[in-house]
Amino acid sequence: MSKATILGLSGPSSSGKTTLARLLRSVFPHTLVLHEDDFYRPEEELPFRSGLRNWDCAAALDIPALVKALAFIRENGRLPDWLVSKEDRNSVGEHGVPLDTIENLKDSVKAWMQRRGNGILNESRKMVMLDGFLLFGESVKEVREAIDIKMLLRVKFARAKDRREKRSGYVTLEGFWEDPPGYVEKVVWPGYMEEHGFLFEAGDVDGTVDEKVVENLGIQVCPGEGEWPMEKVLEWAVDNVMETLTAKAK
Repeated sequence: MSKATILGLSGPSSSGKTTLARLLRSVFPHTLVLHEDDFYRPEEELPFRSGLRNWDCAAALDIPALVKALAFIRENGRLPDWLVSKEDRNSVGEHGVPLDTIENLKDSVKAWMQRRGNGILNESRKMVMLDGFLLFGESVKEVREAIDIKMLLRVKFARAKDRREKRSGYVTLEGFWEDPPGYVEKVVWPGYMEEHGFLFEAGDVDGTVDEKVVENLGIQVCPGEGEWPMEKVLEWAVDNVMETLTAKAK
């Protein structure tokens, strides 16, 4: 019997994935967070795109190690000892969710647990939130198929670019990475479009979701087209997690 439910939170860079994962961890008991960014290959092994190191593609990730980690988690209900997180040292900024909202959501989850959630989520069966920029693409099918609950966050290009360029940088295996000028439009966004265009009508990632495709893959897309504040995104995610876990337990 599986000892963990894997919740995948994906979306473009700066869509709020890591922030949401950490907020969900604070709302739900018996939860852990796993970061796809902890599976980057060494910088010297990364491919180039437009003359720049490409951190935003499948080739930049050690996919076999990620799949191995997910299998270990499912079997053991905990993170593997060999995994040391670098992503936890990266800042995700202020989330803007009022403490009252978080406490109210905790109360809702507590009431759900008392009704039936204790049999679904407990010390013997954890929930692990995997956040990452590439979880549902065709190039990482083995990762996608290992995820029980799939949620996709959205953000449009202009907002993603603005948010990412305000970041100071990222902790890496080698030290610290800062995006060079033009990195979002030359590397990040083209990679996102290539991997996720099939989820949208006419391949337009700023446009309308292809409902048939996402339904077939079991992907829940956050409404609001990336314009919702994190408070509303969190409320949506909490409701969907409880509903999905309840449905899967029947």
